[in-house]
Amino acid sequence: MAKKQKTFRPKARVPRGFRDRLGEELIAEREMLARISVIYEAHGFDPLETPTLEYTDALGKFLPDVDRPNEGVFSLQDDDDQWMSMRYDLTAPLARFVAENYDGLPKPFRRYQVGSVWRNEKPGPGRFRQFTQCDADSVGAPAPHADAEMCALFAEVIEAAGVPKTDFIIRVNNRKIVDGLFEKLGLASLEGGQTRLNVMRSMDKFDRFGEEGVRLLLGPGRKDDSGDFTEGVKLSDPNIDAVISFLTSTVEGAGQQTLDNLMSILSETDSGKSGIDELIEISRQIPDAYKGSIAVDCSIIRGLEYYTGPVFEADLTFEATDEKGRPVRLGSVGGGGRYDGLVKRFKGVEVPAVGISVGVSRLLAALALKNPESAKPKGPVVVLALEADQMPAYQEMAAELRAAGLRAEVYLGGSNFGKQLKYADKRAAPIAVIQGEDERTKGEVTIKDLILGAELSKKIEDNAEWREEQPAQFAIKRSELVEAVKKTLARHA
Repeated sequence: MAKKQKTFRPKARVPRGFRDRLGEELIAEREMLARISVIYEAHGFDPLETPTLEYTDALGKFLPDVDRPNEGVFSLQDDDDQWMSMRYDLTAPLARFVAENYDGLPKPFRRYQVGSVWRNEKPGPGRFRQFTQCDADSVGAPAPHADAEMCALFAEVIEAAGVPKTDFIIRVNNRKIVDGLFEKLGLASLEGGQTRLNVMRSMDKFDRFGEEGVRLLLGPGRKDDSGDFTEGVKLSDPNIDAVISFLTSTVEGAGQQTLDNLMSILSETDSGKSGIDELIEISRQIPDAYKGSIAVDCSIIRGLEYYTGPVFEADLTFEATDEKGRPVRLGSVGGGGRYDGLVKRFKGVEVPAVGISVGVSRLLAALALKNPESAKPKGPVVVLALEADQMPAYQEMAAELRAAGLRAEVYLGGSNFGKQLKYADKRAAPIAVIQGEDERTKGEVTIKDLILGAELSKKIEDNAEWREEQPAQFAIKRSELVEAVKKTLARHA
């Protein structure tokens, strides 16, 4: 007897580091992006869309090695054997676009872009391999005027996203100052290029790992909570002390004192003095409305190596807790800086450029922690369908609600009353609209306030009392449907 062949069934799973998203999260993201885009366009930035895939050599930071280039990016080969990579940010594709269309573009070229980016990095809590960025860049605009404008724009955008001025800070540093530090450490030569990059990446983790963690990364190496070991840069102890002294020279709330500290450390280096002068001028040009939201901070390094001047990072400063009441460190929700060398890779001439990038996914997650109620899903009004032959009347009710700007749908899964209410609960519907034979005969509909009902059901232990009062359910004239639904929703706004 032949053995029955087993049917292969693939396991339903999402790849590690990726996730499915639906419902209220996507709606909240769309609304936030709309608010940010309004600010960008008000400042004269035009939208741009570039493809998901770019030729790997055009991205510039990660090049094909012997086999597959997989350090930080997801890559594949085209049918003509050319390597392509999924964009890891929106800035490198912009540089390619500007170089390709350079003669026809106005200079400065001001654009904003919203889109997903992909990083082939180790995932972790709240850290995914695909996430949304929302960028604004000015290409062809020299320092320091464009940098000051970007700092103020960054603050305005974070505020428009839903964060009060008192709950965030735009931290500003300058890569030229870091270059001055490397001059002092003897790492300014080309031979020290990879070491310099590793030092900068270690410094950029100061806000997460603190002094002890960064000392380990600059020295012998660091093991994280999962047991993974990161090889250290192996700097000498005096050089490690010099880096830590630099990182801790920031004085919170005292920008001038911070600049004075930097001048005392790096004034004898050309790069350091140039960077400090630029920071002084940027600080001078910040509009008064945002001066309290922008501060010099030496610990801001930014991990990408293409930055050449001022760098920015948006940090949330409010306290938050997770669902178990544990404190959560919110940290950075965006960054940016000056990158005068990216377009030069294509054109051979230096083209000044500066930009900012909002980490939309991180910002949404942080706001949800601050205000959990705002993160709860808000579903549509559900019109129950109790009689199949009355479906046109039910659809008409839903259409009237939608015409009034409300979300509404008719239940289409059968006539069982209990199942329909369970469906409305699962959809997080605020209201159920009910019209059976009795209501129809009287020319009425019943409004069931599901939000209030859920609250009252927790408070009323006597079921008889609950059945008698039913304060969350009331009848109205059919002609008053839209007005009654609006008033009920307004109670929970």
